[in-house]
Amino acid sequence: MKLVVFGASGRTGLPLVQQALDAGHEVVAFVRNPSKMPIQHERLTLVQGDALNADDVERAVIGGDVVLNVLGHAKNTPRNLMTVSAQHIVAAMKKHGVKRLITLTGAGVSAPEDQPKLLNHVIKFLLRTISPAVLADSERYAEVVKSSGLEWVIVRSPMLTEGARTGSYRVGWVGVNTGARISRADVADFMLTLAQNGEKYLHKMPMVSA
Repeated sequence: MKLVVFGASGRTGLPLVQQALDAGHEVVAFVRNPSKMPIQHERLTLVQGDALNADDVERAVIGGDVVLNVLGHAKNTPRNLMTVSAQHIVAAMKKHGVKRLITLTGAGVSAPEDQPKLLNHVIKFLLRTISPAVLADSERYAEVVKSSGLEWVIVRSPMLTEGARTGSYRVGWVGVNTGARISRADVADFMLTLAQNGEKYLHKMPMVSA
């Protein structure tokens, strides 16, 4: 398959790109700064652009089979990064007939299947207190994806670590069969699995954790 990865040069994007290449896929990596992409491969194509620019996003999406989005907020990123980039990605996918979107967000975004415990409520309260703009952007972005009409899965994660890929992790919901952390490499593993066979979680928001 030809996989289009947004946020490809980030800490989650890099293991996702590498694992996709190792699995034999062709990868289009959307990056703001190509110098931050250390991976080189004959099946890897870099598309330089800004996720807030619709034309840049469209250039990357054309010809793809599945889009994987691991963009996230960092220091000095616009407050509406997730929402606007999702709008551009969805529009480009619909225009060019790309149906499957696998995307990542944090556990602060709620799903109907969640059964939050007291600690989960405390964490969400802290998120709303400390990073209200980031959480609000993530919630709006999830709504854009859910209303897209695409074959979407929104993967949610707890605290992300730099640990190795183990291939051993739990998939549940907030408060249901989940832990407090997971390696970025294992998140990449799960997202890649969904890109190839995501029917079980189609139109759902599973939480993956160690």
